[in-house]
Amino acid sequence: MKARRKIALAALAVAGLGLGVPAAWIHYRQSIGPLDLTEAQRGSTVVVDRDGKLLRAFTTQDGRWRLPVSVKDVDPRFVAMLLAFEDRRFETHHGVDYKALGRAAMQWMTTGHIVSGGSTLTMQVARLLARSQSAASDAPHGDDDVLRPHDQREDRSLAVKLRQIVRALEIERHATKTQVLDLYLALAPYGGNLEGIRAASLAYFGKEPKRLSVAEAALLVALPQSPETRRPDHFTEAARAARDKVLVRAAEAGVITKAEQELASAEPVPRERRAFPALAPHASEEALRQSPAAARTIKLTLDAKLQASLEGLAHDGVQRLGPKLSAAILVIDNATGAVLAHVGAADYLSQDRAGAIDMTQAMRSPGSALKPFIYALAFESGIAHPESILDDRPSRYGLYAPQNFDLSYQGTVTARHALQLSLNVPAIELLSEVGPAQFLARLRNAGATIALSPDAAPGLAVGLGGLGITLSDLARLYAGLARGGSVPELIEKSAEMKAQDGAAHCIAEPVAAWYVADILRGAPPPLNAPAGRIAYKTGTSYGFRDAFAVGFDKAYTIAVWIGRPDNAAVPGLVGRQIAAPILFEAFARLGDDYEFLTAPRNALITTTSLLPPPLRHLRKDAPKTFAAAAMAPLKIAYPPDGARVDLGLTKGGDAATALALKAQGGVPPLTWIVNGTPLGEADLRRQSAWTPDGAGFARVSVIDAKGASDSVLVRLE
Repeated sequence: MKARRKIALAALAVAGLGLGVPAAWIHYRQSIGPLDLTEAQRGSTVVVDRDGKLLRAFTTQDGRWRLPVSVKDVDPRFVAMLLAFEDRRFETHHGVDYKALGRAAMQWMTTGHIVSGGSTLTMQVARLLARSQSAASDAPHGDDDVLRPHDQREDRSLAVKLRQIVRALEIERHATKTQVLDLYLALAPYGGNLEGIRAASLAYFGKEPKRLSVAEAALLVALPQSPETRRPDHFTEAARAARDKVLVRAAEAGVITKAEQELASAEPVPRERRAFPALAPHASEEALRQSPAAARTIKLTLDAKLQASLEGLAHDGVQRLGPKLSAAILVIDNATGAVLAHVGAADYLSQDRAGAIDMTQAMRSPGSALKPFIYALAFESGIAHPESILDDRPSRYGLYAPQNFDLSYQGTVTARHALQLSLNVPAIELLSEVGPAQFLARLRNAGATIALSPDAAPGLAVGLGGLGITLSDLARLYAGLARGGSVPELIEKSAEMKAQDGAAHCIAEPVAAWYVADILRGAPPPLNAPAGRIAYKTGTSYGFRDAFAVGFDKAYTIAVWIGRPDNAAVPGLVGRQIAAPILFEAFARLGDDYEFLTAPRNALITTTSLLPPPLRHLRKDAPKTFAAAAMAPLKIAYPPDGARVDLGLTKGGDAATALALKAQGGVPPLTWIVNGTPLGEADLRRQSAWTPDGAGFARVSVIDAKGASDSVLVRLE
């Protein structure tokens, strides 16, 4: 006993000498190396949503969960209980509580064992920093090394205590009290591979530490003292006893009331760890790959609540359909191009459903889902109008003879009705007029990546799904229709948000885009779904391999894909029956605030009988006589395609100069159309004029009496 007291007194004397004599102090500080307060910054990377809610966290390279956290992220009552239990004089001391140290020394000398360590929170931070740095180093232990966290004995040795004192005084000179608390909250051990209060709160309670119950806060205060022997998932009763001890101390300190203590003591202790949030796994992993290695928090544009809801929708949807099927859903904010939900698979962890594959980025055949863009190009070129009459009859284009999905024919139909019913034959008739090459060029110029077979030149079959496109690109194109033809860049990282360049990618001109949107709004909805709520289109690939449904209103675009990632056929996999109900349910989960697009002021809203005669029926290219075959084709002579015409519109003059329009060839009378609006009645002359209302691009088209047409795009200045 006497020997032990002598050792204690000698140790205290050495400590006093080390702290009091400048030379000894400097020498000792140098011997333990420089202070490094950046350890807490080396931890798990977390991916959060647009509002900062956790989507997914990743472990450190050595498998630890150490999530970014600070005092402002933690329930204030936890901090009050922590200080009451661990360091009552935290706000007044400078890293070392000499009263507590003296008390601990006296208890050790009188009892023969350590009763209390006398450590302040700052000293504990010093210990945690030393542990973390030691654990991160591969160097072998020396006599002065702090042992790994599993060794509890050296943590209370006098040599280690002296080192903690020196470090604590250094820490308080370099850090504020709030920063010291931040370090403790980030580094405190909570059992197993959990470090920091945020990781512990998520693992044991399934929630962030911002809002903790009294019992939860008390347990999180108690665990770091002995994290392995008090783990609630392994030693429930030990964890309960430690928690109740904290509750008693908190009540004595006036942090909680006696009634709160009793209620908290009656609460159960969690018996198992919960899984960490794992929302948007594909988007999170891609964001992690693209981010710098030092990034701790990656903020995405996603909405965590919507993401969780749609992941559940995709999972439940394919469960009803059978094994090995997967699903993908994208939600886009049309105004900004921000992705609000990114569901890459129905079940990320399912091997049978190939959940690791992000099906929003997979090349698939879209079936009929590209038909709206054929119609948009035809409307824009002046070939047809939504009320133009098309023929839905057996047709042949060389060796290619398209058929409708149900193998029936409607006869004479309007373009509006043909698109709403997704008839194949009229769509191919329009595509033969605009040309497959021009159609593909439009898709690519709009920013879509198109995959074609290398064995043959693109033909009319591309209009019915004879190409590959990703769900992401398909969603972008439909968002372009909702934006008046301007296709947005999709953005998933909040740091990359920027104003969209409306002229960068265009899928259609505003009037043509609205025509298509208005038509698709009238498409018959699935059973029990509201009509007129959204504009939408479905698609089914050849052999029933893919089911698509894409819809939009003014604010949002949602794209849905269902199928097998291995591209196997699934009997009965039809877009309208399988994907469309999921699309409408996804829109319902967005809310009830519906708004649709307003018609452009130059849109021609009329009936078939009131259309200019050349637009009432689709033209027939095949000449009926030799004279017709020899006739010069209709062509716009002025302005030439791609021209920049100076009309003085940018000089602020009072009177605008008219744009002269001239045509050659064709069969009069001619009908001129500018930006989708006819310029008066058909005219026997081959020239006309149009007065623009401002500078910008203009689409000029002309149609003759036989239905032949030509179109140019000019820029007016």
